[in-house]
Amino acid sequence: MTELKNKNLLEQIAVWNEEEEYQKIADALLAVPEEERTPELVSELARAYNNLAGGENGDESMYRRAIELLQSVEEDLKEDHCWNYRMAYAYCFLDEPWEALPYFEKALEIRPGDEDTGEMIDYCLGSMTLPRFEKPFSQRVREGWDAFLAGEEGLRQGIDEKRQGDEIIEQCNKLLKPAFSDVSFELGYNGSKHELILSPEGDKAKLFQLVYFQKHAPKEVLEHWNILVGRQRSCSFGLQIFGQNVSAEDILVRVKQQGDDELELFLYCEKLISFLKQDENKAYWMMYIMLDNVIGEVAAMRYIGRVELSEEPLDGETFSLEKLPEYLDQKFSGQDGEIMDADKYCERYTVYEMKPSEEEDADVRMDIYVGGTNCPALINQYWNNDADTVNAYHKDGIAAGFLYYPLQGFTGEDRSGKILDFRDMVSEEILAGAGADAVTFIGGASGIYFGYIDFIAWDLKTVLDTAVEVLREKEIAWAVFHSFRRDVNGIILKSDQNDGQR
Repeated sequence: MTELKNKNLLEQIAVWNEEEEYQKIADALLAVPEEERTPELVSELARAYNNLAGGENGDESMYRRAIELLQSVEEDLKEDHCWNYRMAYAYCFLDEPWEALPYFEKALEIRPGDEDTGEMIDYCLGSMTLPRFEKPFSQRVREGWDAFLAGEEGLRQGIDEKRQGDEIIEQCNKLLKPAFSDVSFELGYNGSKHELILSPEGDKAKLFQLVYFQKHAPKEVLEHWNILVGRQRSCSFGLQIFGQNVSAEDILVRVKQQGDDELELFLYCEKLISFLKQDENKAYWMMYIMLDNVIGEVAAMRYIGRVELSEEPLDGETFSLEKLPEYLDQKFSGQDGEIMDADKYCERYTVYEMKPSEEEDADVRMDIYVGGTNCPALINQYWNNDADTVNAYHKDGIAAGFLYYPLQGFTGEDRSGKILDFRDMVSEEILAGAGADAVTFIGGASGIYFGYIDFIAWDLKTVLDTAVEVLREKEIAWAVFHSFRRDVNGIILKSDQNDGQR
């Protein structure tokens, strides 16, 4: 009887799908007790959520719900075309084409020649090659600050009234949601202004995004708020562990130089010994939280390398953790100003050298022998065929990529100088035309065959439109935009000839 009911229901669902009555499908399937829903019915419910999400009253949470439902029946349906297509569809319309692509490819493998699936594969590859956003980050930031401004008075009131922490966090999350798909933050009050502290969570690539957002805070917001990037110093900061209060005074530090401007820390805290033996990972996590708050998160990211928690008292010269901020100020503050300045840290430049590949069919950037960057994560991840940062950026309407062009036209004396001058000239002209609201240049490189200009685009269309105009007048045969994804192709911006182009 149940099998007949399900068959009849599936037939009715097919009719409703033809009539685009997706809410009727969802209502009918939700009326079926959960324990009686077959994998096929669960998959149909996910399909209904996918279709409702794209409707007038839909939202992205319906796509997330569809994914959860489909994951619950993966073992039963992972070889089914529709199951794979529906998983891919949800990820695709969450603007995560890199997640969608493997499912679309599996769906096509199961049903070779399916035109709809083939078109969606092309769409995903195209979106990864030339990132497509409903709203670029520059627009999301404007809308985010508009939302924050509209709701900040209520947020201040909630902080002043000491409402439940979860309630305040959720309230602030909603205000920041137009700008960020995900952001870590803390809220506070310093006696004169409320504070929104945006945390990069140790990720310098995230720092660029947060600094951009901070710089665009409206003056009306700044009348009542300090917008800060990175946890700030607080030598009075403490943690409660196993009922014990652990403060900076309780922790001894031995410092070892590790390179010109990086320190290795050895830490010992008698109160933490039993906790360290019981849960080492959590002990380290809590110690990093302590470091962020005692010396400042940006300073910790910039100057602290390896950290080791010791179960035994430390040998050699030690001092309490509360003295570490003073130590850092004396050792590093003269280098480039305030050591807790997130903007200055973003400008910090790293030079790298590579052994170039001389193979003509090697991947783009594999011919590089020298370069410089202030966002090493993008460079390292590209070489490792890892797109974690690019994916995180993409969710917020940010594109990380580079321009590349042939170098055979640069000849004669001081060839290297001419290559660098050209790179600087193009970067400056694009920045002047597109504006700092659209692009941040993060370095460049020279290869055996090609020159490279690296950037983060807060509004990719504006950047590329400007680049086309700038490059049109330059004496190079061609130029290409390429995302910091290893497994995609480039987009031609200028093409006088195709020789040597990849």
